[in-house]
Amino acid sequence: VPKWEYVVLFIGDVGVFGLSLWTTLYLRFLDLPSAELYLRHLVPFSLLFVMWIAVFFLAGRFGKHTRLFRSKLTATIFYTQIVNVLLAALFFFFIPAFGLAPKTILVLYLLVSFPLIYIWRVFVFTSLPALLAGRKLRGILVASGLDARVLAEEVANDPRYPFEFEHIIDTAHAPPHEVIQRACRLASEDEMAFLVVDFSDKAFEKARPIIYNAAFNKERFAIVDVVELYQEVFDRVPLSLIQYEWVLASVNSSRLYALLKRAVDIIGAIILGLLSLTAYPFVALAIKLEDGGPIFISQKRVGRYQRGIQVIKFRSMTGNDQGEYGSGGKTKLAVTKVGRFLRRSRIDELPQLWAVVKGDLSLVGPRPEFPALSNEYSAKIPYYDARSLIPPGLTGWAQIKHDMHPHHGTDIAETRRKLSYDLYYLKHRSLLLDIFIILQTIR
Repeated sequence: VPKWEYVVLFIGDVGVFGLSLWTTLYLRFLDLPSAELYLRHLVPFSLLFVMWIAVFFLAGRFGKHTRLFRSKLTATIFYTQIVNVLLAALFFFFIPAFGLAPKTILVLYLLVSFPLIYIWRVFVFTSLPALLAGRKLRGILVASGLDARVLAEEVANDPRYPFEFEHIIDTAHAPPHEVIQRACRLASEDEMAFLVVDFSDKAFEKARPIIYNAAFNKERFAIVDVVELYQEVFDRVPLSLIQYEWVLASVNSSRLYALLKRAVDIIGAIILGLLSLTAYPFVALAIKLEDGGPIFISQKRVGRYQRGIQVIKFRSMTGNDQGEYGSGGKTKLAVTKVGRFLRRSRIDELPQLWAVVKGDLSLVGPRPEFPALSNEYSAKIPYYDARSLIPPGLTGWAQIKHDMHPHHGTDIAETRRKLSYDLYYLKHRSLLLDIFIILQTIR
């Protein structure tokens, strides 16, 4: 996935903003706008362009344009443009120095910019990789399992990728000697530019010297780890294609990163914690008025190295959920009316900021789980305990990427999927990724 895409997206978005403004002025006055009129509006709107790009970023509009991403673009573009127009209205209201009060222009701008941004993002930009790359690179996929099939289907069904799998060798349905023969024969063909392979597969292990020799005799050839490519495409780890060695090798991080992360945790939690104190009286009053029950609840969760920690939250249910659901797999408690608002706004999580200061939690990390659920998932899901090698967090990669988290119940399938995002964070964690996650949490 080329990094120049972000630059192209930025330039294209700003260009569409400028074109939308010009078109809006034309529709407003039913005449071609003069250079003087356009520049008079462009100067203040340029400041708005910077704000609007920031809104696009917070809304996740600079993510990779996968099929799933594009399927949500229509609603995302519409909502972000409404936010941008509201920001523009506030901008001109509080800063009258520009001498503009463009109410009609802002309404027209919303109507004009939406289809133009949609065309740019959905049709023009998504076709650029294929146009710039020319003919797609042709390669071979040598792997087996569900995740390998998902990767093959994603690449085959989305024309946006600048490469394609010309051949797929399923190592689970062919004896090793056939895998070796076919992979070596295909790798030696001139039109084959790359080989995506499961390095842990025993069939490839035996074929590796022969395939390497074939690659050495070609001008352009790459051998790619299927686990790495899967992560690039899906932003998560393929659980069926990794081994314990991969997990253990992903744990290490620099001491400098650990110190900086802890400093950000302390400073950020203190600032947010002090600011959030203003909301405490109103939340407490609302909870008490609804049912008269306790304002706070204390829950035991699994912390780093599987040590027990206590987290305090505003009560959002009719009781205190401890994660012990029995054979039914679901809690008998219900979310209160006030609790529903607290959850949607994440206000119920605010008291946990003091656990961040204490060091039990981090601002960014895997979601802290109940001990009972953690024990069940650990027994049924491979590598599950690896998520406790780093401190749990208020937000995290899985929290912003995975929409189907099983709240107040047991769900093995969705927890496996969530773990694939947690392991991705374990592998790629850095201060920049933490900042990105925090910004996306605002969204």
